[in-house]
Amino acid sequence: METDRCVVLATERYGSSESWKYCAGDAVLERRRDEREGESRGNIIVRSFKSVFLPQGYPESVSEDYVHYQFWDTVQAFCSSLSGTLATQASLKGVGVGNQEATVAAATVTWLLRDGTGMLGRILFAWQKGSKLDSEAKKWRLFADVLNDIAMFMEISAPYFPACFTLIVCTAGVFKSLVGVAGGATRAALTVHQARRDNMADISAKDGSQETLVNLAGLLISLILIPLVTDNPILTLSLFFFFTILHLFANYKAVRAVVMDTFNEARLSIVLQQYLRNKQILCPLEANQREPVLLEFRKTMPIKLGVRLQEVVQSPAELNLALKENNLPYLLGVRNGCVHVCLRPEASVHDEIRAMCQAVWLSSVLSPLTSRDHPKQKSNWEMVHESHKLMDTIFNPFLTGVEASGWDIKRTLLDWDEWRVEWKTKSN
Repeated sequence: METDRCVVLATERYGSSESWKYCAGDAVLERRRDEREGESRGNIIVRSFKSVFLPQGYPESVSEDYVHYQFWDTVQAFCSSLSGTLATQASLKGVGVGNQEATVAAATVTWLLRDGTGMLGRILFAWQKGSKLDSEAKKWRLFADVLNDIAMFMEISAPYFPACFTLIVCTAGVFKSLVGVAGGATRAALTVHQARRDNMADISAKDGSQETLVNLAGLLISLILIPLVTDNPILTLSLFFFFTILHLFANYKAVRAVVMDTFNEARLSIVLQQYLRNKQILCPLEANQREPVLLEFRKTMPIKLGVRLQEVVQSPAELNLALKENNLPYLLGVRNGCVHVCLRPEASVHDEIRAMCQAVWLSSVLSPLTSRDHPKQKSNWEMVHESHKLMDTIFNPFLTGVEASGWDIKRTLLDWDEWRVEWKTKSN
């Protein structure tokens, strides 16, 4: 009994898990586990699992949506692994594995053509859409998985169209290369969001471990499935569609689970429109729940940020109109059915947010649906001047409100291009 009574000199805890205390002994410090946290085989297994597959310092070192996202991401990765096995089997059958009449040279050429077209597609897609993958990470993440399922369906179907086999697998290869770019880039963007202690490398490494474990489980299940689906196209397609539906559902739930606290165009538009309606500031969770995650055709006027001056104004008179009632480091203009924003080099993040707020308001007011409801609308430059007056009134309280609601206004995910312009003001 005497050994249970001790003078506690210090306590220590590893993250939010196990706790220990140091007691005064006979000339030494005795280290004991906190009695409130009983040691059991179950606790040891759970702690070991966390150490292997979760980032150090979990859950404090990651965002609050980490577990929810990773759960659904694991489900989709498992389904994708099984679908991929079915697609690989079909591709191997298509290039002649098991067919005595097929030649090694023909199979090699088909494989090289597929890989070559995929490489070209990867380069072109990264060139055209690379800058969009940060600002629209959720949409492109979901797009990548939908495209991956389409590519695998094409690979499964290809052996039944031998005359078009090479064309089909090359097209599927291009699609999969796009998936590689979009999926990898958006995963990196989500890792930046999840990292709360600048531990992006650790989160990425543990995500790789989780994915490897899931793929290993998928491999074991595939060993059971392959003998069943061989030479059975109906069962192959049935299982593929089942896994695909579950894969798409899990992906949708995964991107819906992400709660980003930085503004992109969609989230800023949702928060601003709500504020203009009833002065209510949506928190990040509410805005993310309303954010569209599917690529869609625009219903409002498009917005281009960081453009050249000539896309905003094309004459000295128009430059004077753009500078009217505007002493801010950006210019706005409406041309060719699009809102253009031109930025000075010294513009701050707050200036970028304000410029985007004006552009969002102009886009909504000048959209075709709104214009149809208000046929006697003012000219575009009059609407630009009105947007300046509106921002003078609402922007400061709006910015204070969004910061108080938990939004990060030190940085944004707005899709600014790199053009910066210096113009002469009236004071010059």
